[in-house]
Amino acid sequence: MSVDTVSLTGWGRTAPTTAVRFRPRTHEEAAAAVRGRGPRGVIARGLGRSPGDAAQNAGGSVLDLTGLARVGGVDAAGAVRCDAGVSLERLLRVLLPLGWLPPVVPGTGRVTVGGAIASDLPGLDHRRSGSFARHVSALELLTADGEVRTVLPGTALFDATAGGLGLTGVILGATLRLRRVPTALMSVSTERAEDLDDLLARFTAGGDRLPYASAWIDLMARGRAAGRGILTRGEHATPDMRPAHAGRTLLSPRSGGARGRFRLPGCPPVPGGLFGPAPAALYNEVRYRGAPRARTGELRPVGAFFHAADAYPDANLLYGRGGLVRYRFTVGYGQEETLHRVVRRIAGRRSPAVRAVLQRFGAADPGGLSFAAPGWSLALDLPAALPGLARFLDDVDEEVAAAGGRVCLAKDSRMRPEAAAAMYPGLAGFQELRARLDPTEAFRSDLSRRLGL
Repeated sequence: MSVDTVSLTGWGRTAPTTAVRFRPRTHEEAAAAVRGRGPRGVIARGLGRSPGDAAQNAGGSVLDLTGLARVGGVDAAGAVRCDAGVSLERLLRVLLPLGWLPPVVPGTGRVTVGGAIASDLPGLDHRRSGSFARHVSALELLTADGEVRTVLPGTALFDATAGGLGLTGVILGATLRLRRVPTALMSVSTERAEDLDDLLARFTAGGDRLPYASAWIDLMARGRAAGRGILTRGEHATPDMRPAHAGRTLLSPRSGGARGRFRLPGCPPVPGGLFGPAPAALYNEVRYRGAPRARTGELRPVGAFFHAADAYPDANLLYGRGGLVRYRFTVGYGQEETLHRVVRRIAGRRSPAVRAVLQRFGAADPGGLSFAAPGWSLALDLPAALPGLARFLDDVDEEVAAAGGRVCLAKDSRMRPEAAAAMYPGLAGFQELRARLDPTEAFRSDLSRRLGL
């Protein structure tokens, strides 16, 4: 097991802190690191894709689990056991040629299985499938005493671990129930919406006939065009839909990843950020006008459909040296006016938002700190150095909380503890269970200290 001292941030590159990093190769090495932790505790870390500080631990220890990356075989029931350090991108490449897909596919493949469970990530078909942990039939959890427990769904410890941000223990491995797919292609429909009302109507008009759906919103548009966007929906293509030249690529692993990755080799962060209000507005205008008014039946590889953003792995460098803040919230059905107000406020502020994704969520998941709940979810990225951003988002927090909504803890880098307590009614129960299982607070993170989790 290698050990070093490093400065770490989340993908947003805000608030770096220093920790001792352990890189175990076995469960025994991971247990030794937990038992030998210092007074500042330890937290697990995967690929560092969380935009905030959930996988940082200032002055303490961080357990880098990317060395635990074994994938087992798929059994007759369509289940696979894998280590927590396996990325969803790699899991997709391994499973897709066999006709299987991970149970929930979020918007990036550059997240580990352990991180997907600890964040209880939702996918593009949450209304049908729920979040990631709903499809875990067992997990292996390294607890504060250095022992490894098998934890099953339906128990209090499982529900606290699903979405628990690594604060109940270190997830070492999990057994996942998979989804059978007929091909490695998606049949995709795209349509433009003129404003937010039009976009919400288009979302709901098709029901769930096409299970996967998300929309890009132009948060620079104002007036009648406020909230305009591009709705993208998809379903798994059947063999009869494939082009004649597809041949043996029907379930090819080459179809499993984002194509045409654009990397900025050796590129430091752009000092002031690439996107000011004017360039961002121009970019959004070109993107909106360049989308088809309506198109159906377009075939895309599975990876290109789910993980389009992974084609730009260094996009976080474009937000300036201060990094980016990812703000993701959800409000319930019937609270659409709150969504309208937030969109209008962002547009009126001329905040340079080029990434903004709207989704629909279904039934809430049982995790006490799980984010997804029935309603609308909006995620957006903003340069962290924007003047007055902290106060502006604090005000939005209050509006979201007053509507019964919540902000995603796994993405957060700046929320106040009183806001988190107001948004998550299951927080008190989570804290009680954690205090009972881990009275010395072996598992801590910068996020847990900041929010008093």
